[in-house]
Amino acid sequence: MARTATISRKTNETQISLELNLDGGTYENKSGVGFFDHMLDHIGRHGKLGIKVSCKGDTQVDDHHSVEDIGIAFGLALKEALGDKRGIERYGSAAVPMDETLARVALDLSGRPSLVFRVEPESFSKYAVPIGAFDVQLVQEFFNAVANHAGMNLHIEVPWGSNNHHIAEGIFKAFGRALREAVKVTGTDIPSTKGVI
Repeated sequence: MARTATISRKTNETQISLELNLDGGTYENKSGVGFFDHMLDHIGRHGKLGIKVSCKGDTQVDDHHSVEDIGIAFGLALKEALGDKRGIERYGSAAVPMDETLARVALDLSGRPSLVFRVEPESFSKYAVPIGAFDVQLVQEFFNAVANHAGMNLHIEVPWGSNNHHIAEGIFKAFGRALREAVKVTGTDIPSTKGVI
């Protein structure tokens, strides 16, 4: 059974098409935000997921609506592609070193949305120094949208790092690897004592 989903989402601010294949495929991301495409590619590569994103957004305003709405679409696609979650591992975690940075992600495909985003370096979390033209605050906005619409507990932690590009890249790589572990099919039961997730 194919674990795929296609989400189309249109608002006054964005027009998005997103295809997700949990069992692999190519990644081709055209969000209209160059740096963010690079980050989505990391989810595809390190998560071994097929991801195709096309977005026309009001980037003349800024990148916020495009990034957040792609997060919504990604979360919805993940939820749909997982179905009843029978046989999956459910939990995933990864620690990724990126030069001077360490990024850690742990997640639970529990059906309950919650994001803990703890990035200690002040350049990223407090002063929000941009990466080129990319507002680093949008990293948290993206993952908040994903967690809320996929229904996952998502914990993201960067205890140290100094380069904002490395911090963001480490987070997206670690998320991809943690997600790959969580969606892996290793059994036939629903991974919950409740019998449903």
